[in-house]
Amino acid sequence: KMLALVCIASAAVAAGHVAPSAGSLRAPVRSAFARSAVSMEAASRTVTLGLVGGGTVGGGIVEILRENADAIRKSTGVDFTYSKICVSDLSKPRDFELPPGCELTTSVDDILDDPAVEVVLEVMGGTDLAKDVVLQAFAKGKSVVTANKALIAAYLPDIAAAYADANAKSDKPIYFGYEAAVCGGIPIIHVLQRDLIGDKIETVAGIINGCTNYMLSNMAATGCSYTDCLKQASDLGYAEADPTLDVGGFDARSKLKILIELAFGLGVEEADIPCKGITDVTSTDFEYARMQGGTIKLLGIASKDGDKLTAYVSPVLVPETNQLHGINGATNAVQLKSAYLQETVLVGQGAGRFPTANSCVSDLLQIVQGTCPPPFPKQAMPGLAFKNDYASAFYIRVQYRDMVGITRDVGDICAKYGISIHSMLQNPVKNRNDAMFVIVTEECLVSQVKLAAAELERCDWCKGDTFFIPVLD
Repeated sequence: KMLALVCIASAAVAAGHVAPSAGSLRAPVRSAFARSAVSMEAASRTVTLGLVGGGTVGGGIVEILRENADAIRKSTGVDFTYSKICVSDLSKPRDFELPPGCELTTSVDDILDDPAVEVVLEVMGGTDLAKDVVLQAFAKGKSVVTANKALIAAYLPDIAAAYADANAKSDKPIYFGYEAAVCGGIPIIHVLQRDLIGDKIETVAGIINGCTNYMLSNMAATGCSYTDCLKQASDLGYAEADPTLDVGGFDARSKLKILIELAFGLGVEEADIPCKGITDVTSTDFEYARMQGGTIKLLGIASKDGDKLTAYVSPVLVPETNQLHGINGATNAVQLKSAYLQETVLVGQGAGRFPTANSCVSDLLQIVQGTCPPPFPKQAMPGLAFKNDYASAFYIRVQYRDMVGITRDVGDICAKYGISIHSMLQNPVKNRNDAMFVIVTEECLVSQVKLAAAELERCDWCKGDTFFIPVLD
């Protein structure tokens, strides 16, 4: 009887119906999921990588794969080895340990011509040589992971054609992963590729450049000048030696072009997207923004209205009721508005060694498991077209010398171009010959604002150029 009782109890434990006690004769049985992980580890295979770029991100990839090799093997059944790492300077010291058996080279052909290489990771930067690497890798039947948003924005049609041709000719799937190309560590690419295909996205709005968000956050918090904040960003490594791509909005525009293709399935020429940087933003603008319960952020925004899609990159007056208002420092965030998910915000590090490298590794692991989605799966709605003229409320800052009739002129000019004024704001005047006021409009087209601003500048009382930015609703 005792033996029968022990057998029954053991069977119950094995079936998962009874928790084992301290005195049980058998250890807890692993779940089916755990057993499948063990079987994957036992049947592991080796995938050979070719790494093009041994700098900040390349080193991060090597370190992540080395430190997590056991966990990756247990979860995916894959071990990674390296053919070679291509660098521009063999004598330059590396801040990571070279993987066993891996050599450095200065020739990308050493990687591209190696038949053992299954996946090429392109993290070298630039566009011309990077383009050749990606296209040749596809032609030789290799999958590709890249962190290069400038490459994708500039050569997307060529990359798409090479990707399609490679898959048509190959007896195995060829993959293309680029999660790290937009917002570094935020998985926005995978979300748009997989999770929202069945949804109808209406708006994508994002803080997609960490350097400018750091600068504007600092200007808002301390009142320091644009020049001082740029120096601080440079000292911290957020700004390049030539910061034009960041502060001019061009880096954000490249990323926005990619997000438009993913969210709406529509290819838009990057040069057609209106782009305004942060160089003309002053501490005065933050004073007026605070008067309206807001702050200023550099945003990339794309919105669909019926069969028209509009997009722009610009400093934007963001009200405190919007979730993007509180995203400060070098942090990135992407806000999605859609028919079913409604509104959500993805927040995280937009750059840096490990956030960016982690996104590359994420793509790599999907590739070796055969789960990497098509790079741009969304198909554009029939008839959807890009319109280079977006609608918004606008903030217009005007510098002036005091004269009679200014308010009348402003009202007449706005009325002439069909602009309704929501409010006019002015801080106490310290110098009547060099003062400022702000006009906040109701929603209108940016083309209307441009015409009105140009006519305001021709008035005798107006000093210099006007400055206008959209106001987020």
